[in-house]
Amino acid sequence: MQRVLLIAITLIFPTLSFGSEKKYNVLFLISDDLTYTALSCYGNEVCHTPNIDRLAERGIRFTRAYCQGTYCGPSRASFMSGYYPHATGSLGYKNPRPYIGERAMWAEHFKDHGYHTARVGKIFHMGVPGGVEYKKENLPPEHESYNGADDPANWTERFNTPGPEWKAEGDGETLQKNPDGKRPVVGGNTFVVVEADGDDLVHADGKAARKAAELINENKEKPFWLGVGFVRPHVPFVAPRKYYEPFLPYDKMVLPPKVEGDWDDIPKPGINYCTSENMQMDIRKQKKAIGAYYASVAYMDAQVGVVLDALEAAGLENDTIVIFTSDHGYHLGEHDFWAKVSLRDVSSGVPLIISVPGRKPVVSNSLVELIDLYPTLSSLCGLPVPERLQGKDISGMIELPNLEVRQAAFSVAPMRRGFLLRTHKYAYIQYEEDASKGIELFDVEKDPNQYTNLAMNPEFTKVVDRFKIQMARRLADVRENDLGLTYKNGKVVD
Repeated sequence: MQRVLLIAITLIFPTLSFGSEKKYNVLFLISDDLTYTALSCYGNEVCHTPNIDRLAERGIRFTRAYCQGTYCGPSRASFMSGYYPHATGSLGYKNPRPYIGERAMWAEHFKDHGYHTARVGKIFHMGVPGGVEYKKENLPPEHESYNGADDPANWTERFNTPGPEWKAEGDGETLQKNPDGKRPVVGGNTFVVVEADGDDLVHADGKAARKAAELINENKEKPFWLGVGFVRPHVPFVAPRKYYEPFLPYDKMVLPPKVEGDWDDIPKPGINYCTSENMQMDIRKQKKAIGAYYASVAYMDAQVGVVLDALEAAGLENDTIVIFTSDHGYHLGEHDFWAKVSLRDVSSGVPLIISVPGRKPVVSNSLVELIDLYPTLSSLCGLPVPERLQGKDISGMIELPNLEVRQAAFSVAPMRRGFLLRTHKYAYIQYEEDASKGIELFDVEKDPNQYTNLAMNPEFTKVVDRFKIQMARRLADVRENDLGLTYKNGKVVD
């Protein structure tokens, strides 16, 4: 059916370059831990992101894009490999290469077809610069030890960009588990704020943007696939002081509504691992966390601008497809939840913008997944699309934004053993493959912020039963692939 639709679209729009011989460059920009709700092109009126907005003004902006894993490792392994997390067993922070063998990953596929492929920063999972990886034996950041779960077969060249992170000079505060204010500024995956001294180039993302600009200028003679992985707004929330100024004083930040009894109708696994309560963050700290997050987003957006400016200055804007996204979303106090992992929309949903030269800006409300990027970009660049890929080619949406290629988006929360099926009307969340740990059902048309769990409501028994069947089929389909792996109790058996 999908092939028939694409053939029909090609007949209607003969200028659309499905399978064309033109080898567009690919510029893949990805932020870390970014919720779409923080971007002004998605409706945020407090945090302004003019550079991401300018990309949206010339591309297709997806409003219902979903990641396949609600934290970094499985999400990145999925969209780069072309397989769902439960197909490869890449449920944590490891590279999927041992399971996919010699099958080409996304950038590797382009490399195999004559592209110069380069990575700057975090594409596959790696720790934040300045973290534990950058302290091992005091080795330089170019050393192999610092590449995390990166896959070298994807790259012609690759670059890591170090940064001081929580050790940056400036005014710092640890917000998490610091009720008396005596806890020092610490490292790790901790809510820490540093209003930093110095300019953009002190930090990892500033360095990454400048390196990306250099690579764009150096690779004009050959088509390139350039991945630029920005660290921010991943914690710690570190950015130069000027990016904090629009959000000061922090007490003017507005928290999401706090609903009494909000957790009473959801199963225990549905309560996120980070909450205002277990992080011991009072209202002041919660508001500061939002302001600091926005400052980090604003800093990251400025670096996106540096890269886009370099592309235009090099005269390559009309030869390059640009993608902007995040590995997953992020809670900023919704339901008193913080950070990632949950399967609610603000955690499983992602911003996604694809700008194709010569195409008009549009907004698509169709359901798409990050795993769709590999086949879609292959199609747009005239490369063969491997039939084994588990994503779908969504290139038809560039001309027909309301084209539907799937009935439901699928995502997993390995840390919670949770699974999501997101349709236009419902969000169905199931914990464990047999739903033994509970289920959630939200009517997102009537309840877009997902406050009322309908799963135990007798009126929705048939809806829940139907989703249970669909989920079982979905998981079976995910594991029906060409990898030849054996699965037991939801995991790959070596």
